[in-house]
Amino acid sequence: MASVISNGPQSNPGEIYNWPMLRIIYKTGRDDIAALLPPGIEVGKEPNVTITIYNFPVNNEPEYGVVVNAAASYKGIEGDYTLGIGINQEQAVYGSHEHWGQPKYLADTSYFRFFDHVEAKVVHQGCTFIEFIGDVVGELPNPEEYEHNEWWIKSLRSVDMAEAKYDFPPHVVRVKSTYGTAFMQELKGEFILRDSPWDPVASKLPIKERVSTHLWTPIFLGREITLEGELDGKEFWPFADTIGGTRWLGDNGGPKK
Repeated sequence: MASVISNGPQSNPGEIYNWPMLRIIYKTGRDDIAALLPPGIEVGKEPNVTITIYNFPVNNEPEYGVVVNAAASYKGIEGDYTLGIGINQEQAVYGSHEHWGQPKYLADTSYFRFFDHVEAKVVHQGCTFIEFIGDVVGELPNPEEYEHNEWWIKSLRSVDMAEAKYDFPPHVVRVKSTYGTAFMQELKGEFILRDSPWDPVASKLPIKERVSTHLWTPIFLGREITLEGELDGKEFWPFADTIGGTRWLGDNGGPKK
């Protein structure tokens, strides 16, 4: 089997550093995104959802994961609100929560390419809630270097369980990254969202229109993580309870029905 494109980044056999990220971008409803954003964070210019599936070395070993982002702006700065980062490295989950408010949780991701065939799926609590099966169909032009912002929330509710009381009130965390692109390839195939009470992507962010599906090999040029501002604690209170370390809205500690 011959590959469609053979002039992409080259590395030693077995090297995982240059694994491309599988990115699936689609449009959903503005109201769907708005319902998930705490007061103070607004829906972005385009109501896009970006799902990124990856295998990248973290702590010097492979980390398979998925990122679910919804377009959102804070104080007029466009970016993405991160609803969840499902990973297979337990040692990176809890420290990331405590340090940055990064919404990581444990999930199992399978992602591989065989010649020009690409498959990926993400399983959490026994449910395969994201799946892609497709093929590379050509090369895409590399975009110019760009800045991308992600919005996380760092917050700790009070140990005395008083309503709308915090040991650390909700703050927006800005993750400002600068990227170049080494290589991009277009994909065609079947993208499936299956609803799950633990990962309600299909029901909370339904697909209205597919925008792009591609393999992206990034060039990491810079990253800054900063506290950007405090949110109103009373208004944020309904958003403080979440599902399993994500930013999906919870219901008394259990999955949202």
